[in-house]
Amino acid sequence: MAHHWKFAIGFIALLALIGLATLPALFRNVVRLQRASVTEEQARRELIQPSISTPNDTREKVQLFWASAMSPTALESIQVELPLATDPVLRSKQLIVALITQAPSPAQRTLPADAELLQFYLLPDGTAIADFSEALGTKTPSGILSEQMAVDSLVRTLAENVSAVHLLKILIRGQEVDTLAGHLDLTGFFPVESAAQAASPTPDNSSLSSEP
Repeated sequence: MAHHWKFAIGFIALLALIGLATLPALFRNVVRLQRASVTEEQARRELIQPSISTPNDTREKVQLFWASAMSPTALESIQVELPLATDPVLRSKQLIVALITQAPSPAQRTLPADAELLQFYLLPDGTAIADFSEALGTKTPSGILSEQMAVDSLVRTLAENVSAVHLLKILIRGQEVDTLAGHLDLTGFFPVESAAQAASPTPDNSSLSSEP
């Protein structure tokens, strides 16, 4: 009986040693599979939403707003380096495409991976019109928080990086819709203000006396 126990213990110890020896290789395989999955997803997103580039683009460090890794219910400003145009319309398109396709992780994405920016217009008064595919509405999780974060990520990204944009109107397939995914009202316009502009007090002219 003791001989059988010694054999069993020795066999278990051997299996443990084999497991320890193969663990690094197993870990490398898992990492490789994860990277392959990310690469495939990136390729799929780029197929849906091709990148927008011009010959005169210059690489800039800009602030994009995604869900915070530490607090998923809040937005976080993340610095990325992108090739960007100086033209405000092209620049806005490039930023929105990056917002869709380059989220740091799936959990931090604010706009659906399948959403596509169809058109972007900028009126002389600074009103921007962003026209998206149906996926923006059908793939955004229904709920006031997720819908608000989706719009806020757009607004804050444009506010910090495109000074020519002052208001944002969101369309789906060229049409105005009542809500994004059942809750957030899309019939109006969203103010596009940077953090500095939002924090600036409005001048009070009530105390100024008019000259006779």
